[in-house]
Amino acid sequence: MDGRQRNRTLAVLFVGVLMGALDIAIVGPALPAIQAEFGLDSRAAAWIFSSYVLANLIGTPLMAKLSDFFGRRAIYVVDVALFAAGSLIVVFSHGTGLFGLLLLGRVVQGFGAGGIFPVASAVIGDTFPPEKRGGALGLIGAVFGLAFLVGPLLGGLLLGFGWQWLFGVNLPIAVVVIVLAWRLLPHAPVTTTGGFDWPGMLALATALGALAYGLGAIDTAQFWASIAGARVWPWLAASVIAWVVLVVVERTAANPVFPTRLFRRRQLAVGYALTAGAGLGEASLVFMPLLAVAALGVAPAAASYLLLPVVLAMSVGSPLAGRLLDAVGSKVVIVTGIAVMTAGMFLLSQASGSMQLFILSGALIGLGLSALLGAPIRYVTLNETTAAERSAAQGLVATFTSMGQLLGAAVVGAVAASGATAAAGLNAAFGLVGGLGLVLLAAALLLKSRAAEAAPATARTAAPHA
Repeated sequence: MDGRQRNRTLAVLFVGVLMGALDIAIVGPALPAIQAEFGLDSRAAAWIFSSYVLANLIGTPLMAKLSDFFGRRAIYVVDVALFAAGSLIVVFSHGTGLFGLLLLGRVVQGFGAGGIFPVASAVIGDTFPPEKRGGALGLIGAVFGLAFLVGPLLGGLLLGFGWQWLFGVNLPIAVVVIVLAWRLLPHAPVTTTGGFDWPGMLALATALGALAYGLGAIDTAQFWASIAGARVWPWLAASVIAWVVLVVVERTAANPVFPTRLFRRRQLAVGYALTAGAGLGEASLVFMPLLAVAALGVAPAAASYLLLPVVLAMSVGSPLAGRLLDAVGSKVVIVTGIAVMTAGMFLLSQASGSMQLFILSGALIGLGLSALLGAPIRYVTLNETTAAERSAAQGLVATFTSMGQLLGAAVVGAVAASGATAAAGLNAAFGLVGGLGLVLLAAALLLKSRAAEAAPATARTAAPHA
């Protein structure tokens, strides 16, 4: 594939990922109107997000692995088509009074969206030479920052025509992406031997689904009592059992959907731990507007705008991190990013009463996270896997990020709720995330040097413990 065709392919992947990212960013403006139409309380409204996350968690490893058997093009097109179908179901739920129909649409959306980013990353690994992968992944990673800048503006514009059009806008975009993806994306299967790992997929879906549901049911205001309740601990216990079953099943699977052998490679094991930590740090950002209200006296309606320094920093940092990956390697980029994020978290925990410190800490956190979310960990994964392992390994990045996000929302919420005042609790929560950053920093020092990382993938993967 020549450079011109690679650029066209990257453009198609960019638009597809942007479509999925925009759907997350523009749901917020629609939420009050949806609550009013369906008569929802806050807990019921949360399922508009939770149903999407649950389906996304399950769809990610499934779609990533299916792309090995049926080719990247076919599964990418299926993912985009599912996302469009889910959007259409959500649109049709308007005016019906059927909240269950809206949730069905969100599940279908999440299931399709689960495969878009990991399959796009696998395509980059298949079609771009190693020295250009970092830049390509950085561009794709920058989509999320762009989505959170454009999303609220687009949402506010479309909301005047009815909340359903915030989802209907996906349909023409999806048609364009499907047509172009069918023309440009590689279609040859990567794996042609063995069958699909359905037992492993069932165990993984059970483990992730039970974990997501259990964490989502935790009442952070009464954390320990909630965990001991019947709505939480049975689901967490079921998740633990399913994880054990998964490990046993995957040891003998011909084409494991959760390849446990990858964790024997130190570079990958560290990378997955780091991406889970990054997901936890990202989840903590949800609480930044609350801190602005409690500690700075900002009006609730204006507090969300104080996330703009984070989003702008990530928009700049993601493509920059991608380019630096090709120049200096993953270790330097990731270690620097974690250090910057950690400094931002500690600074934020001490920013009460100072708007300048609040904005500065947000910018540092955004820059730091851009060196963890998106390109860098996926770059590590591409370099440490063969073509046959690539999609499943990329799916694991998304899976561990989502697990970190789920855990982070529960833990940070619990710590924040335990403070003597709202400001004190939130300060303690961000200080805790800063402490986690120090642990991540120590782990990142175990990553390979640039020279070791540049060795051919076949040489690296031949020695599992390397």
